[in-house]
Amino acid sequence: MTIPRLSVLAFIISAQLTGQVYAADTAPAKHPITHEDVWLMKRVGAPQPSPDGRWAVFSVTDPAYDSKDQWSDLWIKALGDDSPARRLTFSKGGEGALNWSPDSKQLLFVAKRDGDDAGQIYRIDVAGGGEAQRLTTLTLGARQPKFSPDGKQILFVSDIFPGNTSEEDVKKAAKERKDRKYNVRSYESFPMRYFDKWLDNKQVRLFVMDAEIGAKPRDLLSATKLAALPGFGGGQGDEGQTLDAIWAPDGTTVVLSASINRDEMASASTYTQLFSLPVAGGEASRLTHDKRSYGNLKFSDDGKTLFMLTQAEEPDTVYDLSRIASAAWPMTSATPKVLTAKLDRSVSRFALPAGGKRVVFSYEHAGLEQLHSIDYTGGDLRAEPSLPTGSIGSLNAGGKALVGVWESSINPPEVYAFGQGAPKRLTSFNTERAAKIDWQAPEHFWFKASDGRMIHNMLVKPANFDPSKKYPLFAVIHGGAANMWRDQFVIRWNYHLLAKPGYVVLLTDYKGSTGYGEEFARAIKGDPLKGPADEVNEAVDEAVKKYSYVDGNKLAAGGASYGGHLANWLQATTTRYKAIVSHAGQMDLIMQWGTSDNMWGREVNSGGPVWGDKAVWREQSPVLQAGNQAKGTGFKTPILISVGELDYRVPANNSLMNFGLQQRLNVPSKLIVFPDENHWILKGENSRYFYNEVHGWLAKYLN
Repeated sequence: MTIPRLSVLAFIISAQLTGQVYAADTAPAKHPITHEDVWLMKRVGAPQPSPDGRWAVFSVTDPAYDSKDQWSDLWIKALGDDSPARRLTFSKGGEGALNWSPDSKQLLFVAKRDGDDAGQIYRIDVAGGGEAQRLTTLTLGARQPKFSPDGKQILFVSDIFPGNTSEEDVKKAAKERKDRKYNVRSYESFPMRYFDKWLDNKQVRLFVMDAEIGAKPRDLLSATKLAALPGFGGGQGDEGQTLDAIWAPDGTTVVLSASINRDEMASASTYTQLFSLPVAGGEASRLTHDKRSYGNLKFSDDGKTLFMLTQAEEPDTVYDLSRIASAAWPMTSATPKVLTAKLDRSVSRFALPAGGKRVVFSYEHAGLEQLHSIDYTGGDLRAEPSLPTGSIGSLNAGGKALVGVWESSINPPEVYAFGQGAPKRLTSFNTERAAKIDWQAPEHFWFKASDGRMIHNMLVKPANFDPSKKYPLFAVIHGGAANMWRDQFVIRWNYHLLAKPGYVVLLTDYKGSTGYGEEFARAIKGDPLKGPADEVNEAVDEAVKKYSYVDGNKLAAGGASYGGHLANWLQATTTRYKAIVSHAGQMDLIMQWGTSDNMWGREVNSGGPVWGDKAVWREQSPVLQAGNQAKGTGFKTPILISVGELDYRVPANNSLMNFGLQQRLNVPSKLIVFPDENHWILKGENSRYFYNEVHGWLAKYLN
């Protein structure tokens, strides 16, 4: 289908709004980007508008290189005038999981305060002022709070230990675990780990309590047959399992999305179904009866329609689009209607402004994430006014108000108002600092790959760029593979900071990437490394041919996670690059299948189990291509290898194997292990060190 495009008028207005159109004689003096510029940009969280549409509350983190010096607080912004945002809380620990009361006077949030071991629910009187009050004191904490439609009760998620029936049981079990003299982990089902955490046997539950200090929470799930199913569970997050649950409009039931085959994660795709649960107690009723996944639940303002995102979870596929679906409420059909069935793009987020009878949403496309809408029946798909560059990172509605966060690679995140003509910037936390940096927006280009696919790319130029000069090219490869390079401000692999020493950075969306339709993302199946890597190589060829300032004799490549996988494959199969950088990259598909925290998807991607007859397990494992060195076709390029010791998504054994092999083959190589990092490098000084090492490695072999 044809993807809707922004009008020329909106483009001009938006460019003026974002400060991308400057008079030449007023441009301030600018400097090349520094690590401090990247790391110390304020981090603006998703704004939550009040139900009456008058206010938006959001978090703002003041980063620091030492985490003890970092602050995060809630800020509030009036949506009806141009008054500046003001700080609402003054605490070091930070607050999250914001939820407004129906009358727009009170706000719930989750925080760790006063020695809390786990996050607890707090309430602050936004209208009347005063200090926040703690509402929960549960041993295992509380998360995801939501006011009931009448504002008198709170729904939230917490955990219990197996066999617990009360908070006293939980407290006793927690003490016994703390006091036991042995230290052991024991498992009878998959998964055992998640990113940088070993999982335990805590069980996720839904609770309801009166919205008052000292009220006693009630466990809605433990006595149900649903919770007793061996495959019952929710999604996995940093704080434990999550359950997507909301109040039904009449306040007597809760609608939740939960998995019932979580125990099959090692051998099948898991899916989430919809259930209703009476608040007064009783069994859950299953609302959907298929093998799709449903989540991100929202009710229309009149309470007559339940909206959600859904994925088909088709067997033997590596990717399914996320689509908007709806069902009349109360549900009379077990199959919600898919509204965006004709849109060959994955919906990232959606919102329901009051009274409009339209669903507003964003989706990925060619490096951008812009606004679109569709009516409640699934018709009249249209583009909504958006900024011409960059990406929308959050979107929420309150009353008729529609707010979110927008950013680009040269415009760090700020809160914006959408939906009433051209987008309007509401905050200026980072604009002054960003204006002092010498950087350019990425240049977009396409080419046709040898397999006939059109491949999208972005090119990022260094500070003080001179098109008459020659620059080395650094092809940076995104992770995923179900991901897309976005025109956004990035901390972990900041495009402009990588380019700073005088490199042109190439960002290619190879097959397997999202943002180009379902078939494009699924095309990686059975070809996990070679095909995508070939397209990266072809993108490099195209950039050398297309741009005279790219030095085709000085090429480097690198990436992290799946990008690290491809970096390792390039090092194993070509000698065209002068240097390779690989962070969290796999070397052996079989080892990665057996040690990662995500197993089944790798099996599907390779076409069958490791003990079968699928040659891809051997033919596309970088380590097994070591014979290419003797042929002169691989394993000669100097490689910088880095990994977090706490990475359970791509465990460190891959990087240890990689370094050992390079040393065995006498290839110039360096291994960097971060003992206190996981899949990502999240600590300030570690990040600074990482960028310095990357710059040093590239300089050694490119210059």
